[in-house]
Amino acid sequence: MKILNLYAGIGGNRKLWGDEHDITAVELNPSIAEIYKDYFPNDTVIVADAHQYLLDHFKEFDFIWSSPPCPTHSRMSNINSARGMTKYPDMGLYQEIVLLKHRFDGLWVVENVISYYDPLIEPKKVGNHYYWANFFIPNIEEPPRRIAHFDGVDTAQNIKDKEILYGYDLSKCDLSLTKKELALKNCVEPKTGLHILNTAIGAIPPIQEGLFA
Repeated sequence: MKILNLYAGIGGNRKLWGDEHDITAVELNPSIAEIYKDYFPNDTVIVADAHQYLLDHFKEFDFIWSSPPCPTHSRMSNINSARGMTKYPDMGLYQEIVLLKHRFDGLWVVENVISYYDPLIEPKKVGNHYYWANFFIPNIEEPPRRIAHFDGVDTAQNIKDKEILYGYDLSKCDLSLTKKELALKNCVEPKTGLHILNTAIGAIPPIQEGLFA
């Protein structure tokens, strides 16, 4: 199966997918893309704007996973707003959902955080995140997500805990502690990523009439 993995990060969602699929990963940050390459050398890794890449190439794949940037949708953005750093929610999230729902013939899923507002398009909550898809995703239990910097745990300990949780070692990569922590924080739980891929494979042919049935 040809898979497009957008906003790939260091590959949390892809961690347990194995190597039997033809996977193309798109990540904008070159340093993060290098970490992904080290862990998944059989994937095609492209350093590019995932939002534009989706528009240009979506017809070339069988299954698309997209994890658009989440900070402007997150409930944590309320804290930033209280500090005078209010931003518009990034509507690229909903642009991708609409595009995939109406223009893509394959299987797809869009992942994001649980938002501080009522979603404009109804998602399904799976584990600790929202998912939009054209196949039904059964729920899966995930460990609670600890909020970094606000729970009394320092950055280095957060990194160590998440490296153990997700199966990564970022000790040799050229990133600051803050960026390492963010890269790990942005990971989808690997078991959830595998759960969703396996569900998608079992859902062929995809449900085209709506998001969830």
